[in-house]
Amino acid sequence: MTANIGLSANSADPQPPDKDPDLRPATQTQSISVMPLGDSITGSPGCWRSLLWNELKQHDYQGIDFVGSMKSVPCGRDFDGDHEGYRGLKVTDAARNAKFLPTFKANRPDIVLMHFGTNDIWRLRPGPDPILDAYSTILKQLRAANPRVTLLVAQLIPMSPKSCRECIDDVAELNTAIPEWVRAHGTKKSPVISVDQWTGFDVKRDTGDGVHPNGSGTEKLAANWFKALRPLLDNRN
Repeated sequence: MTANIGLSANSADPQPPDKDPDLRPATQTQSISVMPLGDSITGSPGCWRSLLWNELKQHDYQGIDFVGSMKSVPCGRDFDGDHEGYRGLKVTDAARNAKFLPTFKANRPDIVLMHFGTNDIWRLRPGPDPILDAYSTILKQLRAANPRVTLLVAQLIPMSPKSCRECIDDVAELNTAIPEWVRAHGTKKSPVISVDQWTGFDVKRDTGDGVHPNGSGTEKLAANWFKALRPLLDNRN
């Protein structure tokens, strides 16, 4: 089931403006705190964060600070490994228990990358509403720490029917509901943005166990996060 969830001038001469924004150096010196948030897909090992960090560096984005109380396991290259990804964590539990309040207050993230709800679907199959309610609670907690936070919400990667026969349809149902939730909760001051991590993700080719991304899966996650982050960072220049 598919979720539809799209020659330089002389230095003494005045410099003409760049007409193509992609030709301008993608630099910014303002410090931007980015918090990866979720479960084991984010944190154990969550090596898409390593790819994303290095992609940002390669495009000359400066001042990016990944934040969180957790430290990353090695992913084969140096990167800022701070995050808030917990193996086995359900978003409904995290919201109900206010698990992230201390780290939200301590870090006051500017941007949050949230891929969350896989364990709820896998273990509880609660339907989308309790998960979306949990998203609302977490967003409220984030805004209490930073009223100008930007929340990027992933439409979840699929799960193999071998690990949970009904879960692939449940994930699709949640992913279909996320854009409407995003439209209802985003504000000009504190945007909420949907990031499609579902489309083009093949559970057979892109996971090692039917749930967690393998090498090709981490590349897809990192590329989609980067595509969503780039305009936000450019607008902060």
